[in-house]
Amino acid sequence: MVTAFVLGGGGVLGAVEVGMLRALLERGIVPDLVLGTSVGALNGAMVARQPELAVIDRLTELWAATAQGREVYGDKPLRTVRRAVSSGTHIYSSAPLRRRLEEELGDARFEDLPVRFEVCAASIERAAEHWFTSGPIVPAILASAAVPGLLPPAEIDGEHFLDGGLVNSIPVSRAVELGASRIFVLQVGRIDRPLKAPTKPWEVARVSFEVARRHRFMRDMATIPDGVEAHVLPAAGTSARDDSLRAHRDFGGVEARIDATYDASRAYLDGALGARPDQP
Repeated sequence: MVTAFVLGGGGVLGAVEVGMLRALLERGIVPDLVLGTSVGALNGAMVARQPELAVIDRLTELWAATAQGREVYGDKPLRTVRRAVSSGTHIYSSAPLRRRLEEELGDARFEDLPVRFEVCAASIERAAEHWFTSGPIVPAILASAAVPGLLPPAEIDGEHFLDGGLVNSIPVSRAVELGASRIFVLQVGRIDRPLKAPTKPWEVARVSFEVARRHRFMRDMATIPDGVEAHVLPAAGTSARDDSLRAHRDFGGVEARIDATYDASRAYLDGALGARPDQP
């Protein structure tokens, strides 16, 4: 059996994936393959490097520190306006995220990880889905998390990349292609939230993106071959405000979201796989 963890994108809501990982690792479910998009690439790198329960404490610390410092999206409004005018493409610098990743992952390479790990990004020049499978991990995560309009496109070997969510936000299909026979989908909770027609100009892009990413995910789930077991873990602690224009800056309640999603995911796994031997 080849077990895959598929970690989708979702910005600050990516914290809920930590709760899902805890529920999985507590049951002794360890991945043979980890696939990550955007913030899922960051969480995925951590678990692929350390596929054991101890990684949950480190992930929780990282998310809590990010919530307190707001390092990635912490610029003052005036500075973001100046950057938008000067760059013409983005309002935040990728330097804080790069520093955080380098502090945590250093010069780690895909080839050195104990678990196979792949990261999805969108190639601008080729207008195509691109999978990073070798080389340094930090540049790949930066490419996968380059949210259009918020962060600059990432340049790697002369090619430019944007957020992997544009092409494969929850890469279930990749897990199937690579031979996974059991797939655990770690998603941030937006896929089942009702969408409403946009009423303001700035809502159009967000709703359009949600339509595209959900359509791709639902199509991929519907075409999973017979014999492949797939589990979509539930997210908890998210709300309608997560879809607001300022949601990318809202790190409030990170630990509460992690805990709520852990409880929901543990209950799901108990129902789907049966209670653990140490449970009543």
